[in-house]
Amino acid sequence: MAVEAQVVGDGPSWLIAGLGNPGPEYERTYHNLGFLAIDRLAETASIRVSRPECKALAGAGVIAGVPALLAKPQTFMNLSGGSLQLLLAKYMLPPERLILIYDELALDWGSLRIRYKGSAGGHNGVTSVIRGVGNDRFIRVRLGVRPEHPANMTDYVLSKIRKAQVETLDSILDYTRLAVESIITEGVEKAMTKYNRRAQGANEEQ
Repeated sequence: MAVEAQVVGDGPSWLIAGLGNPGPEYERTYHNLGFLAIDRLAETASIRVSRPECKALAGAGVIAGVPALLAKPQTFMNLSGGSLQLLLAKYMLPPERLILIYDELALDWGSLRIRYKGSAGGHNGVTSVIRGVGNDRFIRVRLGVRPEHPANMTDYVLSKIRKAQVETLDSILDYTRLAVESIITEGVEKAMTKYNRRAQGANEEQ
């Protein structure tokens, strides 16, 4: 799915944002998986995501050969939409040029789903983004964090990623990076075909 975008001079043609909460107490929690994915993209592309901009930490560079802006909203998860709306407006990008990466309780750990537009699915951060940008026509990369056993979901998503899962985190973040690069270079539909996957051993459809 090709989307034409108007850009400012040599500015970014994509905004790639991860959802999470700022502060050391939230580092490496399930709810900050979006931030971790942005960190991996930044590390691979040698981009520093440290510049305060539009209520976010941002960094510009090249992802998969294309100018892009990486961002981590610093407004806390449930208010992320305001920051991303400001960034899209500043760089004259339409919502279709936003790739949003975030944790998804409906998917098992290790699962990844690319989706173009649709509802927030109960994710408060995504609800904020839909409200902030004015519509739901942006690309989502959903990373599974569903617990193996029943849990208080609020406490769970704010807890540290389990040690056993940390062992697979590196490969998940690399896979996410490749999925984002595919969206940029090949389009949403082809990226969905190549990278949408369930966790190993998960049989149910998501």
